[in-house]
Order: sequence, then structure tokens, then C-alpha cells
Amino acid sequence: MSTRVAPEKNVEISVGDLRLSGTVGTPPGARGLVLFAHGSGSSRLSPRNVVVARGLHQAGLATLLFDLLTEREDRVYETRFDITLLSERMIGAAEWALAEPSTGSLRLGFFGASTGAAAALRAAAKLGPAVFAVVSRGGRPDMTGAVIADVRSPTLLIVGERDTTVLGLNRRAFAQLRVEKELAVVAGATHLFEEPGALEEVTRLAADWFVRHLS
Repeated sequence: MSTRVAPEKNVEISVGDLRLSGTVGTPPGARGLVLFAHGSGSSRLSPRNVVVARGLHQAGLATLLFDLLTEREDRVYETRFDITLLSERMIGAAEWALAEPSTGSLRLGFFGASTGAAAALRAAAKLGPAVFAVVSRGGRPDMTGAVIADVRSPTLLIVGERDTTVLGLNRRAFAQLRVEKELAVVAGATHLFEEPGALEEVTRLAADWFVRHLS
């Protein structure tokens, strides 16, 4: 990948009556836009998602990292796992991005981590052809429920080899997907991909998938 500097700007995303904080990074000549759905208890500042986002910039992809919940909502434990609510926020952010002059012409992809992956898949099922690809990192696609069979976006599931419980859940969810799909198992990695080189491998896999489907 060539070295690209992606200017980043802070934005406010209107979702109904709410304003959610976000950060848009847009490299020159961006070929697509990837919306990030963070996991429970995290935010747009998730260090792992930030690393992946900057790797996507190097591949010529724009990114939108945003808070799925307001500060007040995030204090309620149950709300963090309300996949229906979280998916509605993903849909709202996607609609916002499509209406923005700077991003409206770009094909959309979703990147979800942990519970955020369930929200991303559920939102993709609802939005149909508006979402060109989905990537899940250490995700919980099982929390999407029966809706997973309605997903029409090419989907890549990335799981750590040593994240055995989540790997089993992803294998079962993988069997339910009815689209172009891949399950990538990162050797030696645990749930947070903290091992040397593991997050770099996640970034490479995600970038390849998004470039293939968003270009």
C-alpha cells in the first residue's frame, strides 16, 4: 500500500433528534466509505478501530468512526447490547453519509467489531443493495438472529484462532449467510488481536475485501 495522508474532520451525525459524534477520514481519490460499528463499552475512539481505519486510508478508502450511543445511553448496560437500536443508528449514519456532499457518491461498506458486527449485519440486511460489503472483526454475528439470512452484502468474518468460543459462533453464523462470504481465522490471535502482527493482518484482510467490493 502506498503512503496516504487522509485528512480527518470531526462531524455531528443527525439520527432523528439525536446528534452523534463522529470522525471522517478521506484520503485523496477515495474509492469507497467504510462505516465503523464499535463494540459494547467502546466508542469512536476505539484504538483498534482507529488502527484499522488508518490502514484503510492507505488502501484509498474513506472511513467514518462514530459513537453508536450518547453518553447517557452508554451508561445503561442493557442498551449496549440492544442490537435493534444499534442497527438503527448504523442505518441513520449511512443515510447521513449518503446525503453528505463529501461522501454521498462513495459506495458504502460496514466494519463491525464484537457486538457492533451484529448491528452492522442487521443494518446491512435492512439497507440491502446500498451496502456493498461487510467485515466483522471478532464479531458476534450470532446476535443478528434470523435476520442474518437476509444479508445481501458480501461478508467477511475475521476471528482469532484462540478466540475459541467466538470462532464457534462465527462458524455457525457463516453457515447461515446466503451471500458471497469468507471466514478468515488469524493464526495465534485472541479476541482483541493484541498479539504481534494480528491487528495488521485484520487490517490487510479488511482492506482487500473492501477494495474488491467498493471500487
